Amino acid sequence: MDRLKLSRIDEELVSSEVAALCFLCRDVINRKRLEGIVDAKGLFLRLEEKGQLENDFFLSQLLQTIGRADLLNLLETDSRRPEETDANPVLSDYRVMLYRVYEDMTVENLDKMKFLLSDKLGKAKIEACNTALDVFAEMEQTGLLSNTNLHELHTMLLEFDQLLASTIQRYEEARLPRVPRSSMDSQRVNTFQPSQPSDAGASDASVVFSDAEPKISPLPDHTDYYSLSHNPRGLCVVINNENFFGAELKNRGGTLEDAKALRTVFTHLGFEVKVHDDLTAEKMLLVLEELGSRNFLDDDALVVCVLSHGEKGCVYGTDEKPVLLQYLSKPFTSGRAPTLAGKPKLFFIQACQGNDYQKGSLPCPPKPRQEEGDRQSRLEEDAGRVEGETVPWDADFLLGMSTVPGCKSFRSTATGSIYIQELCRQLMRSAESSEMDDVLTVLTRVNREVSKGEYLNYKQMPEPKYTLTKKLVLKFV
Repeated sequence: MDRLKLSRIDEELVSSEVAALCFLCRDVINRKRLEGIVDAKGLFLRLEEKGQLENDFFLSQLLQTIGRADLLNLLETDSRRPEETDANPVLSDYRVMLYRVYEDMTVENLDKMKFLLSDKLGKAKIEACNTALDVFAEMEQTGLLSNTNLHELHTMLLEFDQLLASTIQRYEEARLPRVPRSSMDSQRVNTFQPSQPSDAGASDASVVFSDAEPKISPLPDHTDYYSLSHNPRGLCVVINNENFFGAELKNRGGTLEDAKALRTVFTHLGFEVKVHDDLTAEKMLLVLEELGSRNFLDDDALVVCVLSHGEKGCVYGTDEKPVLLQYLSKPFTSGRAPTLAGKPKLFFIQACQGNDYQKGSLPCPPKPRQEEGDRQSRLEEDAGRVEGETVPWDADFLLGMSTVPGCKSFRSTATGSIYIQELCRQLMRSAESSEMDDVLTVLTRVNREVSKGEYLNYKQMPEPKYTLTKKLVLKFV
């Protein structure tokens, strides 16, 4: 971007506006790189390092958000929203919402908020906060606030300003649409049917809380459900590969948002979460082998999430070496980990499965009603086609893929991947609902919501596969 234009914009911005811009950029630039910035020129240099000034769109969003649309004429931009790609993140709705709260907060309310948080953030940190944006930044650093956890802030605002609290409520409602219940709940995803274990594919939007207290109903028939009686429920292990040191694979910007969302969701679901960042292929296998040797006697379930690049049948370590999917699950079969036998083992893979793009088409109109004999004939034909071609996986596994074999999946460098963010959102929705929806119903909803979107004019279709023998219902602990 023209340095002269940036210099002119810098001259027009006061220090409070620069501070606001820095806050809005916290999803794009890490906290440490934002420290010490005193003028817009310093921020522009950081954005340039991240490749966010290659076009005018992101900067125009920033200026419009802080009410400086008068500077847009210096950019000569049409401010059209680009397609969502890894290289062009858009401004986070979450961060814009927090900025709106800051704009509407009076000095009196700021003092009240600081008083209420003084015991949680510490007196020294609170006294160093001059604006609500400073307070929000400290809350984020201590884990009290994130795009997956607005409960603390919302509850606090309700104490002294319901209008501010309503800003958060509107954001939550917009990000978590209530889908009418339909026959979708009775549907189930396909069973796990790879032709060979090594042929299984590897697969490459934000999570919110509702203020309603979760209502958990007793299970109608315990023999149909996996037992979840321990606290913690078990381990949730996240392998988060962001930085690759080979020549072929790009760094995976935005994956930290996925890791944060998974940590938040599974912590609230009662799991002990462990995140491993930037593992080579060898270290990935080592971590899983060590995990497989654990005594799972006091665990009800296991969750493993892998966030990385991938191709069909594998995911990549940060050294760009492949790890076959069968090796991810192998340490946890009943033969290798007997204390996991009969317990659900959930694997969620965020990675591409190939280089093809998915396209969409209009739904096919319903066929005329068939006679019973015709339906039976068709079922037999389908069964005959796959007979002898499937190799059953060990029992009680679920594999959630971000996309179908051979195709790409999408990730925003600002807000995380489409699949993981939708997965976390639907898990939270189900956990706080009074309904006893099992995890397969949740994944069906994930399929539906992800498939509705268009990404770079293409579609994405997740693919759950499973050998679960009972229903698994995940609720807050």
